[in-house]
Amino acid sequence: MSLSVRPIGTFGGVLSAGLAALLVAGCSGSSGSETVAAGGSAPPRAAATGPTRTPTPTPTPTPTPTGPYVALGDSYTAGLKISPQVGEPKGCSRSSVNYPSLVAQALGLAGERFRDVSCSGARTGDLTGAQSTEGGVNPPQLDALTPATRLVTLGIGGNDAGFMEVVGQCAKENLVDAFKGLVGSDRSAAPCRDSYAAADGGDQVQRKVDSAGERLGETLKEVKRRSPQARVYVVGYPALLPADPGSCVPVLGSTVAGGDLGFLVEKEQQLNAMLKRRAEAAGAVFVDLTGPSAGHDMCAGETVRWVEPPFPTHGLAAIHPNAKGQEGAAAAVLKALRG
Repeated sequence: MSLSVRPIGTFGGVLSAGLAALLVAGCSGSSGSETVAAGGSAPPRAAATGPTRTPTPTPTPTPTPTGPYVALGDSYTAGLKISPQVGEPKGCSRSSVNYPSLVAQALGLAGERFRDVSCSGARTGDLTGAQSTEGGVNPPQLDALTPATRLVTLGIGGNDAGFMEVVGQCAKENLVDAFKGLVGSDRSAAPCRDSYAAADGGDQVQRKVDSAGERLGETLKEVKRRSPQARVYVVGYPALLPADPGSCVPVLGSTVAGGDLGFLVEKEQQLNAMLKRRAEAAGAVFVDLTGPSAGHDMCAGETVRWVEPPFPTHGLAAIHPNAKGQEGAAAAVLKALRG
């Protein structure tokens, strides 16, 4: 996500469990009497055997894709303002250490076997249509797909839902109420949440998220049509705020109402839940970044955070992933790829 001109660390291992087998003993009886041989001894009797045990089949692991790999997405994918910046147009602000590049490097993909066409400010409409930026025009991102494509990652939806606009509006609403003396004295106040309450009692942000989901569903169908043999991974957004938003007061200041911090957490959860539903409905894999990024939100310390706060480290983009965040996202994607 980004304010356009026009959201993956260490991870737990995979648990394995043994299967218990029951041996069913078989008993064989004899029908009738045995015939005694001339020497007075009975003929040797065949040893009784139980039923043959069928070995439990070992699941065949899904092979890791070997490319060609195409990366699609917005600024959280592109790596806005993370050095070094590469590619054209310059206005897309792609980093050579964004998570697609790190994934491609880990898979040994380069040259024509890896294409990163993500672009800061992108919406789902920019996947099928050209996107104008301050530094030129980015062609429709889906044009990079071919029948030969075997791996696709897609990180998009935040701009469709207007999430960055919500963040900006919340900052504005809280600033206004701070001047009125409301925020700070009443930590339960939520002027931003109130401003997004629809006249019919609904939630304007949720409606935008739902609408974005419909467009994403159509986009995923188009990805499948253009690259029918590709494995598709929809990458979610990392946690911007901690589970306890109140711990952000030292970073964000007392002028942000606790109720509105909770509102932003709730909206991002709704956005990621929509991405997960749409991915699964389209037969794609959803890569969750909320779990891996826990404790690495923008209110964490500078040495551990994956997302920059409103007043970022010099040269980086506010409320966007930094290099650590891209590394964390790459690790989550690779874990999903390798199953």
